[in-house]
Amino acid sequence: MATIRNTLYYGDNLEILREHVPDASVDLVYLDPPFNSNANYNVLFKEKSGEESPAQIKAFTDTWEWTLESQRVYEQEIIRNPAVPPSVKDVIIAFRQFIGSNAMMAYLVMMAPRLVELWRVLKPTGSIYLHCDPTAGHYLKLLMDAVFGATNYRNEIVWRRTGSHGGAKRWGRIHDTILFYSKSDSYEWNQAYQDYDAAYVEDHYRFEDEKGRYQLVTLTGAGVRSGDSGRPWRGVNPTNANRHWAVPLAALRAAFPDIDVTLLSTQEKLDLLDQAGLVYWPEHGTIPRQKRYLSEGSGVQIQDVINDIRPIGSQAKERLGYPTQKPQTLLERVIQTSSNEGGVVLDPFCGCGTAVAAAEKLKRRWIGIDVTHLAVALMKNRLKTGFELVPGRDYRVVGEPVDVGSARALAEQDRYQFQFWAMSLLEAFPREGSKKGADQGIDGVIYFIDGPRRSTRKAIVQVKSGRVSSPHIRDLAGTVEREKAAMGLFITLEEPTRAMRLEAANSGFYHSKVWQRDFPKIQIRTVEDLLKGQGFQLPSYSSMYRAAEKMTGGEDLQGDMFG
Repeated sequence: MATIRNTLYYGDNLEILREHVPDASVDLVYLDPPFNSNANYNVLFKEKSGEESPAQIKAFTDTWEWTLESQRVYEQEIIRNPAVPPSVKDVIIAFRQFIGSNAMMAYLVMMAPRLVELWRVLKPTGSIYLHCDPTAGHYLKLLMDAVFGATNYRNEIVWRRTGSHGGAKRWGRIHDTILFYSKSDSYEWNQAYQDYDAAYVEDHYRFEDEKGRYQLVTLTGAGVRSGDSGRPWRGVNPTNANRHWAVPLAALRAAFPDIDVTLLSTQEKLDLLDQAGLVYWPEHGTIPRQKRYLSEGSGVQIQDVINDIRPIGSQAKERLGYPTQKPQTLLERVIQTSSNEGGVVLDPFCGCGTAVAAAEKLKRRWIGIDVTHLAVALMKNRLKTGFELVPGRDYRVVGEPVDVGSARALAEQDRYQFQFWAMSLLEAFPREGSKKGADQGIDGVIYFIDGPRRSTRKAIVQVKSGRVSSPHIRDLAGTVEREKAAMGLFITLEEPTRAMRLEAANSGFYHSKVWQRDFPKIQIRTVEDLLKGQGFQLPSYSSMYRAAEKMTGGEDLQGDMFG
């Protein structure tokens, strides 16, 4: 089997899984699919001030309805598909009989074939974590039982995602659910611990010396023994107290990793323990006890209620503005627990790429898939600013245009995704609103600082994928004047005409007082120009993306991009 390379995929995750991800090649799947919550989720961008921008663009619409396409998927991808197990078909048929042909059913029909593919790509030792909310969680659990087997259900994990939340005539909803399944009984598991809370430490670790805080625990067990463990040690006989010695081998191995402690007598083990400074001798001659230091792997095993990982605050360094972004520490806990270094982590609903970032930090290989170019661009920026990773050199990007031919194919398939992709080449702010409706001559905006008072100025961006002519340039110039913008930038898939270039030249220049130079007021670049690195002439400007917290050093990288 070929080695899995770190890869970002743009496109339908069902098609990508089938075409690009081999059988039994993935160690861990984490997915946070859009919930059936009838909500429009927007990617939010930052202003130069760092505040949330009023300019937004919908990354995806989390609204489901039963359509002819839902019926097609139901019949062809599930009922008639021989690769779908009978158990999955049975539960989907039962769902439809119970639920009917509605929004929830459309959501479940979308999820079913994807979960079947995720089962296929998982190794026998692999695990899957499905992040969901109460809206569809109970249906998803039955569907997961059908795909992975009820005996491979491991946990329903509750993540407390907020401190409090009011609700009219109901209990406040403050948690999400994560369903944890394995593919078999033999799955990867690395026991993890979470820190004790401050009150527990204060109450239980009440002693302190030069090595740190510690608690006293017994060195004996109940009952009399006739072997080594029942014999005296340094004048102390545990039999007198109806007990026997119980040496903590884990602490002994940690202190003396080069010694095979199983070959030692109980008294020799106790000598080594005392030599390591781990024995507490009471003043009044009672049985000595062990010093268990807080630093010695202390902590409680991770529990199925996660209340020690807070949601991302409004001022958190890792906050990128993506509305469904999860804390990276949450994903790190999942990845550390259910995979090893060098293993492959897959996120088929990648969003802003938190699972990918956590996998990269923890030295796992990764695959990220998303259906919007905005999300792919956001992930690329996160990998660049957080890890200094470069596409092509450090990882692959599949499905994104790399030449004029593939750009034209994207435009023919979906002109709005083409527009978002073209904007990502400049890291420009997409226009406010959804992809529907008139754009008033503005597809995007670039902000920069200029003028004697160093105020915010803007450049208007237009993107055209069809035939272009000089009236388009006149319209852009008019939009620049109407919006009181500094410049207008025109991106075209087709080659501009001579008349268009003349019209742009006649618009003159914008003079930057900060940079002390002139910039053409109306500029034209083809997609081919941008792909070759021939960008617009611009002052230093603000990227639409927030810089991710830098993982390779101490300080964050700047998010600005120079033209």
